[in-house]
Formats: sequence, structure tokens, C-alpha cells
Amino acid sequence: MKLKIACIQMDIEFGNPDKNYAEAKKWIKKAAEEKCDIAVLPELWTTGYDLARLSMIGDKNAEESVCFLQNAATEFAIHLVGGSVAKITPEGIFNTTLIVDRNGQLIKEYEKLHLFRLMDEHLYLQGGKKDGLFHLENETFGTVICYDIRFPEWIRRHALSGAKAIFVSAEWPNPRLHHWKSLLIARAIENQCYIIACNRVGSDPKNQFFGHSLIIDPWGEIVAEGMEGEELVTGEIDLKNVLHVRNTIPVFEDRLPKFY
Repeated sequence: MKLKIACIQMDIEFGNPDKNYAEAKKWIKKAAEEKCDIAVLPELWTTGYDLARLSMIGDKNAEESVCFLQNAATEFAIHLVGGSVAKITPEGIFNTTLIVDRNGQLIKEYEKLHLFRLMDEHLYLQGGKKDGLFHLENETFGTVICYDIRFPEWIRRHALSGAKAIFVSAEWPNPRLHHWKSLLIARAIENQCYIIACNRVGSDPKNQFFGHSLIIDPWGEIVAEGMEGEELVTGEIDLKNVLHVRNTIPVFEDRLPKFY
């Protein structure tokens, strides 16, 4: 199956959900106009890393964000990997990815498992406890968030469960561009799957973000890469390539987990 993917490499206005909803809709519309099947938003795209105010500007039970994504998905007939938003629950605030299909059906919520202490996430957010597996177009995919890519065991779990492509929503800051690209390419090669990673651009009061959203194939080759400004990063994936690569170098068959 071939799918055209769009990574929405947008700037995020710090602590201003209304502005960010409006901007996201423009980019989703553009992705649909370019005949994309799936559009991907970055991490915490409604609020940015305004963590200290998430209890005020976050989204109670993610209701507003889900409604926004459902309306946009049906209006523009496009599947949405809805980045992540600050979901306020009675148990705390979770950094939550929302997956909505083109019919407006909410098919997955994934709560970021690994909290990034260098940006104080652990002070304001709760870590998730469930995987990011979901099904779309009769295929299995995975979704993770930013810091999760530093944990190869977590990505491998999704690949072992059948994910042929893994979506990454991120706010990955300067100066770690080399880490960003190297980790994503490694995750693609070792799991022999597509990695589709959407990073934001712009800045907030403490960080500068460099974009370089990536679509990487199962050989680790870059299909598409963004620059450092706002743009729609698009590329085509062919899920048949996953099986071809896995048959060519049978890593999954040759695993010896009893020794791990």
C-alpha cells in the first residue's frame, strides 16, 4: 500500500491554543490540497512547552482537541496523527497523541511514556502506561512522542507487534540535530520500518527548535527532510517495502531474545 504523508512542520505560539488551532487548520487544509493521505502534527502543538500553565490552558479530557481534529479530518477527508496535546484528567496531565481517521473516528490515544526531565516534564506531566499501536487502512502503525525515540526497546516493541511505520511527534530543540537524525535513522534500520517524524520550528522562552522533520524508509534512507522554517514536508511511503526489507535481511527471524 502506498500512502502520501505530510509532516506539518509549524511554529507554535507559546501558550496560545486558539492561535495554534487556527494555524493547524491552515496546514491540514494545505496537506489535503496536496492529496496527502495522512497529516502529522508536532508535539504539544496547542500550547507549546508552557508547562507551568498547562493546568489553565491544557485541554480537559482532550475534548476540544478531539473535536477540532474530528472536524478537520472529515472536512478535508484526511487521516490525522494529531501530534500531542496536554490532556487534563483527574489523574493529572498527560502528553497525549490523538489519532483520528478521515471519517472523524478517534481510533487511538497514546500518552507519552518517557518524560523528558531536562525540560521539566516530570514536574508537570504524568507518564503513560500503554503502547502506541493503532490500525489504519487495514495496516498496523505505531506512534510515539519525542524523547521516546531514545529508547530502542520501546520502538522495537511496536515493530514486533506489527507496526510497518512509526509516527513521531516532537519538539526536539537545538543543539541536538545530530542526535535527532541519527536516532531516527537507527530506529528505521534496526526495525526495518518507516519512521515518520514531525518536529516543530520556531522558539519559546527557553528553547530554539530546528525542524528537520523526516520521512525515512526501512533501509534508513531519507525520503523527505524539512529545513528550519515552517513548511509541509511530504513524501510517499510504500508499505510493501517493509516486507521486502525484512525478507532480504531477516533480522526478526534471527533474533535470540532468550539471550537478551
